[in-house]
Amino acid sequence: MISIKLIQISSKHYKFLYNLLAERKPYENISHKKIPSYSNHVKFIKSKPYLKWVLIEYREKIIGAAYLSKNNEIAIWIKKSVRDHKMTIHKKTLQEIITKFTRKKYFANLNPRNKKMINFYKKNGFELIHFTFELDGKKDENVVENDKKKIEFLKKNGYNIAQHVYCFFK
Repeated sequence: MISIKLIQISSKHYKFLYNLLAERKPYENISHKKIPSYSNHVKFIKSKPYLKWVLIEYREKIIGAAYLSKNNEIAIWIKKSVRDHKMTIHKKTLQEIITKFTRKKYFANLNPRNKKMINFYKKNGFELIHFTFELDGKKDENVVENDKKKIEFLKKNGYNIAQHVYCFFK
């Protein structure tokens, strides 16, 4: 049987977590379309967005991370370079999280193109319960036009736009 260890994250792990995030393929992501900057990622980590966020240690090396969200969503990420026993490590991590952090229900929120992880969760007793769709909106053109009119008004009335433009574009 595979032996893993779950370790609480600390500031010394921020770079590892960022690199792990950077390894993801677009079809694996659900929370972003492009990778955030390192400083924004650190701010995200410091905001403590998850109920539990741990690193996965295997054979005395940190190889991945997992979290349990405040909505009981489980996510497990293992470095691409890990080849041996990858799905067994996923399964062991899932079992450890469920054992250590008991809940009435657990969820996995996945990109629908991430077939490998969809199959993993199905094989481990998870059932599909709903689909979520997204549509990107566009900026209201009226807002842009109104901002242009306000700037023109200020210019005509002697205001220094460089000092006041922040009022309109926060």
